[in-house]
Amino acid sequence: MTARPTVYIPTLNAGDNLRTCLISLQAQTVPADVVVADNSGGDQCRKMLAEEFPSVQRVGFERNLGFGPALNLAIKAIGSGPIILVNDDAVAGPGFVASLLEAAGSEAAMVAAVLVSDSDNSLIDSAGIEVDETAMGYDYLSGRPVEAAALAPAPAAPTGGGALYDREAFNRVGGFDDRIFLYYEDLDLGLRLRAAGGRCVLAPEAILTHGYSQTLGARSPSKFRHTGWSRGYMMRTYGVNRQAGLMTRAVAVEVLVCLGQLVKSRTIQGAIGRLRGWHAGRTNERRTIDPDSLVRLSFREAVARRSSR
Repeated sequence: MTARPTVYIPTLNAGDNLRTCLISLQAQTVPADVVVADNSGGDQCRKMLAEEFPSVQRVGFERNLGFGPALNLAIKAIGSGPIILVNDDAVAGPGFVASLLEAAGSEAAMVAAVLVSDSDNSLIDSAGIEVDETAMGYDYLSGRPVEAAALAPAPAAPTGGGALYDREAFNRVGGFDDRIFLYYEDLDLGLRLRAAGGRCVLAPEAILTHGYSQTLGARSPSKFRHTGWSRGYMMRTYGVNRQAGLMTRAVAVEVLVCLGQLVKSRTIQGAIGRLRGWHAGRTNERRTIDPDSLVRLSFREAVARRSSR
């Protein structure tokens, strides 16, 4: 990967978080082009970039297209070299880009960065994604000391909040699934890259300080609806229903999760989203999960890990 990388930042609010993110990218030890995929539908982002960050390019949309669809269009419109994704509520350490490029070398299809908590940057928020047999993704190394990433094996895939993708590999699999508005689109992309023979590596020194669920809120009905839709869609698309025992276990976990949302947040949006996502996935060709990428969890472990987030 020798071409100059391009960093893509999806934004919806286009406010102070984006400004801070862009400032951190100006301080990188290895330069990169920067493109903002602007889902805000207004002029705030355009004005900020013109006045404060004239070298940053913008691809704007009249309405919120969602995370993956907006990035697909921005990546197609502008840029060359490796694709780097950064959330607009993340702050990159000065060696972030250099560490991703070094880890990628010439063979990796994807590289996972390490996102640390903005409330305690000694702890990992996510160092990528691991996946179980029900096509459920979990934040890799979440809650572990940041030093743990140095000795850890690679995750199944990067999280879209901090990742590098080989541009040719990304294009070969068609980029993000445009039907997924938000959540689990990064897992789906990673699984399709792995099915195509791509390899994921971890860059333990590519550090981003990240605010958890700042866009929609950690327990908002909107987040539950979107995560629910994507969860149902992933289960159907990856053929969980083809194995009766696996499907029974998956449904049991999802019922408990939805009951928890009902009790704690007084919303059934998560359940509604799951049903709609399941219906939407009915026409998809079945996708496969690389067996080597799977983490084996018991029912109790799956429930505990879902509850912790």
